[in-house]
Amino acid sequence: MTTIYGLKNCDTCKKAMKWLDRFGVAYTFVDYRDNKPSPETLAEWAGQADGFDALINKSSTTWRQLPDNRKAPGSEAEWKLLLREYPQLVRRPLVVTDDGQVSQGFSDNGFKKRFGIGA
Repeated sequence: MTTIYGLKNCDTCKKAMKWLDRFGVAYTFVDYRDNKPSPETLAEWAGQADGFDALINKSSTTWRQLPDNRKAPGSEAEWKLLLREYPQLVRRPLVVTDDGQVSQGFSDNGFKKRFGIGA
């Protein structure tokens, strides 16, 4: 089953879930403020997203309010710590399908391609 990671009050996550409902794609939703991803999960996501830097939503208010010294983690351990402390920094929604593939963000065309609908 597909898992959607995000925040309950995120409009983009809501749009993604409505899209999945409309096309009959089964999924579970995990709010990563309530269920913080493990360091191992964060490392796996980063590996598929071309690094921890690619996981981050740098236009978010949370990112902009971070002190400058927190915006440039120097190691994987520092990235994991930052994302465990501020899970809302992860671009959302983060989608993990049964095959373990990870993708981020939502667009109608992107989801159609991702889930093989209307192609």
